[in-house]
Amino acid sequence: MASEGVLSSGLSMGELGRRVKAERRARGLSIERLAELSGISRSMVSDVERGAKTPTVLVLDRLATALGTSIARLLDEPSRGVPRVLRRAGQRVLRDPSGWERRVLSPVLADVEFEFMRTTLGPGVDAGEFAPHAPGSREYVAVETGRLLLTIDGAPYELDAGDSAYYPGDLRHAFAAGDAAPCVFYLAMELGGQHREPTKETSHG
Repeated sequence: MASEGVLSSGLSMGELGRRVKAERRARGLSIERLAELSGISRSMVSDVERGAKTPTVLVLDRLATALGTSIARLLDEPSRGVPRVLRRAGQRVLRDPSGWERRVLSPVLADVEFEFMRTTLGPGVDAGEFAPHAPGSREYVAVETGRLLLTIDGAPYELDAGDSAYYPGDLRHAFAAGDAAPCVFYLAMELGGQHREPTKETSHG
């Protein structure tokens, strides 16, 4: 699993690690169990929690998915349910070394697991495959420019500028750009019931 990501959200790696650790402990998960659920090595989970390594966007997404939450909640403190304007300069941005960027457009609200994102993929860039979210999750995609190669549980779909798609978020899903030009698309994600483990915390991490 790659470990050389670039976190461009303004959040320190130490603070991100503390948030991942807090979410894990709140769910009664050991480091070993989180590693098993996310498909990420125990050493990588430990390194992220200690702020020792910068995770790629895909690694961070898999950790969030295993915790039953979103990347946005790992990056931001929840705000009250009042009107809020997110200026471009204040939006959380994640840049992956493989050539793509995810910009989080929605605020984090207490007890609401929803994320609205703008993603930019360089020509021919493959963002990789994302793990299924909790049952009942939903995702909506709309392409602004370029061509998006969307793969849902192994089935490929080509979306051009202006096209949109819906799919259950509890399926495997992957995103790649066509070779001719960059692809910009918007994704809205509504997570289903959050994952909870009945076991008590057993890790010393």
